[in-house]
Amino acid sequence: MRWRTSRVALPLLLSVAICGARPETPANGPAWESQHPDEPFGRVAVAASYLFEEFYRQDVLSSDFFLNEKKFLRGIDGQPDPERMKNFQEAVQHARKLARQRMEKDPKDPEALFALALSAGMESDADMILRKQHLEALKRLKEANEHAKQLLAQHPDANDAYVALGAANYIIGSLSGGARFFLRFGGIHGDKTLGMQQLGKTIENGRYLQPFAKILLALAARREKQERLAQKLLRELSEEFPESGLYAAEYAKAVGRPVPSQMHP
Repeated sequence: MRWRTSRVALPLLLSVAICGARPETPANGPAWESQHPDEPFGRVAVAASYLFEEFYRQDVLSSDFFLNEKKFLRGIDGQPDPERMKNFQEAVQHARKLARQRMEKDPKDPEALFALALSAGMESDADMILRKQHLEALKRLKEANEHAKQLLAQHPDANDAYVALGAANYIIGSLSGGARFFLRFGGIHGDKTLGMQQLGKTIENGRYLQPFAKILLALAARREKQERLAQKLLRELSEEFPESGLYAAEYAKAVGRPVPSQMHP
């Protein structure tokens, strides 16, 4: 059976990743949730909206952050907005609860596994970049990795799940040798090249998360001095989403052009 999941919530999740919007509820708000009481993606989308809003506020999805080794490996300067993080955590916990309820009925439920992978991946991002709780971040990264692998074992064409695997491999592969050696005892491995290849799988064959995979791979490519790849991906994003100042600004930086003030996200 071909991989598919919610047709309503995931496009919203995608728009959140692109624009940094913060809808209170997906689709038609409370009416949508009442019609889909066991659907975890509504809460996943809301959690993503809070997370990405904070990422935009902190300038995380930018080359200024990714190319700064201290920030990339240690997190933001200062602290995130406490109210936004509280709302993010509540939405993630609700999404997990709904996903686990589905798995009580079917331990191999693909939507539940995908929701759990995304939830753990977002929590790992929040812990590592915003809260700077690196041990917790690595635990969540391992959790996201495991759920994504379970989903792909059943649905090899669920290429969106490679975002979780790719991010895990790239981030862990960027750590010092000593840190990677320590993590191997917990079954966590890192490989930057493999991580970038996995992000590429989502870009080539994913159905929902291609833009998010593109910005991650573009910024990773800039870190690895693969400038042609970074320029290609950022040009595509700026053309696909001309309303986003982020992509236009990052493309200008990648090709060495000045960034006009109106381009700044």
